[in-house]
Amino acid sequence: MSRFSKLSSTRRVFMMQVATAATAVLAVSEASAQAMVDEKDPQAAGLAYKADATKVDKAKNPKFAAGSNCANCALFQGKAGAASGGCPLFAGKQVAAKGWCSAWAKKA
Repeated sequence: MSRFSKLSSTRRVFMMQVATAATAVLAVSEASAQAMVDEKDPQAAGLAYKADATKVDKAKNPKFAAGSNCANCALFQGKAGAASGGCPLFAGKQVAAKGWCSAWAKKA
């Protein structure tokens, strides 16, 4: 076997390993995407979380003000314009940007 063919074979194996590793990284990152908070989750229910702020019962939640939602809350960790994002109150889960809970605090 010549030195050139051995080098070519090694390069080919390396490129296949890189492609396999890249695919594995993408699969893991998609699998670790955070789940959305369920309104029936005990913590969410305790904070009166609603995925759609327009469905908040104003009689049960006097703190609610029209126009307040997770996207304009100081705790919301999503990017501007994102449909959902993280919230420290619901570790490991995403909240809807259009959602609301009783811990809402105006973003500075």
